[in-house]
Amino acid sequence: MGQQFPISRIMHSGMLLQCSPDTTIAQAAARMADQSVSSILITDGGQVAGIWTEHDALAVDFSDAAVLQQPVASVMSAPVATLPHSMEIGAAAIEFREQGRRHFLVVDDQDAPIGILSQTDMALNQGLEPYLRLREVKTVIPCPAVVVDGTQSVSEVARQMHDQHTDAVVVTCDSGPGILTERDIVRFIARHGGRIPASQLATRPLLSVHENQPLIHARDLLLEKHIRHLAVTNNHNEVIGLIGYHDMLSGAEQLYLEDLRTALEQRDEALAKSRRTLQLAERVIESSFEGIMVTDANVTIEFVNPAFTHLTGYSPEEVIGKTPEILSSGRHDADFYQRMWHSLTTHGYWRGEIWNRRKTGELYLELLTITAITNDAGETTHYAGLFTDITQNRRNEEQIRQLAYYDALTGVPNRRLLEDRLEHAIRHAHRKEMLLAVMFMDLDHFKQINDTLGHAMGDELLLQFTHRVQDCLREDDTLARLGGDEFIILLPEMDNIDDVHCVARRLLSIASEPYLVGGERVNIGASIGVSLYPEDGTSASDLLQAADIAMYRAKHDGRNQYRLFQPEPSATA
Repeated sequence: MGQQFPISRIMHSGMLLQCSPDTTIAQAAARMADQSVSSILITDGGQVAGIWTEHDALAVDFSDAAVLQQPVASVMSAPVATLPHSMEIGAAAIEFREQGRRHFLVVDDQDAPIGILSQTDMALNQGLEPYLRLREVKTVIPCPAVVVDGTQSVSEVARQMHDQHTDAVVVTCDSGPGILTERDIVRFIARHGGRIPASQLATRPLLSVHENQPLIHARDLLLEKHIRHLAVTNNHNEVIGLIGYHDMLSGAEQLYLEDLRTALEQRDEALAKSRRTLQLAERVIESSFEGIMVTDANVTIEFVNPAFTHLTGYSPEEVIGKTPEILSSGRHDADFYQRMWHSLTTHGYWRGEIWNRRKTGELYLELLTITAITNDAGETTHYAGLFTDITQNRRNEEQIRQLAYYDALTGVPNRRLLEDRLEHAIRHAHRKEMLLAVMFMDLDHFKQINDTLGHAMGDELLLQFTHRVQDCLREDDTLARLGGDEFIILLPEMDNIDDVHCVARRLLSIASEPYLVGGERVNIGASIGVSLYPEDGTSASDLLQAADIAMYRAKHDGRNQYRLFQPEPSATA
């Protein structure tokens, strides 16, 4: 049921969060909180000595400030479990289940660390949407929710979480129930702990999902709210449990395979009982919308159903006696097929996306499941392949992504994508200690264009303006549209303030050049406000607000000019 590809595609890679053994517990927690990650590697002389995770943090007595100054090596887990980067996601899922771990260190062929793989990474990349649509929330609740009194100290609650092996609890508060998670505990440790009641740290309101709703709704809610836990409620609005990614998806692939094998066994029994059942099964296969292909042990095609012909264009006479290579697109290398056969021989199945070619030469993307059929002696006698054409699904996904992250008129990033890029640019600028500039650009008197020439002409002017700005920006710069005639320009990795002035002057120049709209020459200008990181703010909202204020200063001073953000006394701000 899960896609088969190496775990290197889904692991957390790049700069692994690391610290030395003598780093204090408080410092390690601060680094994890700053990067919003669930673990940190402890390295000594270039060698991995251990790992400290959010779950490990629950065992720390952070009510005593002196404890937080102890070295992280005293509370780390060692040795660190590793997985090879070439391991497929299906095999990795088995390792998580059998070893009961939350993290694995991913290593390359020389056993050098290259990334971290967590249970959340696995849960979000197993391709289980059909399973999530069929299963209800109540079927995966691991146990009743742990409820704690909000007057208890955070350290006492953390100890309860550690002893009961839970990563989140419901906290009773005067203003309504809240939730306290492992990540909240780490952030609290990063602020040097102390003794405060759990109600002060709990997140409210407690987001919930009804027990009868499908799991896909719960998964989408977690993604939308950028959280990792939801409360589960019954018809009386009582909290009966907490679920996260791991709970809703744990074991799903195994359940799917068990269902598939059960179905095949039931079909075999039916075939043995009577010819009537055989005819029924044949009709089911013939009427299936999924393409079905059966080969012998030597991968020679023995049977295809009508859906196969409909999807590929090949008749049974054209493919029976040949191998599936007749469908090959040429897009996949030898390593791809080696991983496929390794999964078939090791686990008895393979499932994933593969590009194939129709008889007409047209390429299409299919979701393919191959199952090895064995006899009573356990020997493989046949391979059964079931596939569906998901080319249009992929196009729809790309279209949805375009609508979610890009402006419908101009095609440039919208506010949602801008904020993501700005957050990333801030973290990068912080690490590199480089200048970052945010420009708030507003066209002067644009409303008059809409009022006099119409909105269609206004849209055409916006398109021309967008193309002009894009032509004078660097590849790594971002132009985003907030709405109407308001645009944001993100300039990462600027060498000095003079370069920012230069870009602002260039943008004013190109914006003021005449536009040809509906056969008429139109002249407008622009006002620009500029904010700088870290001088004018260290968060995305601070920088956007500062640039907005500076832009209105530019309009106030006469328009068609730019202004840098200048903090003002509160009495005049």
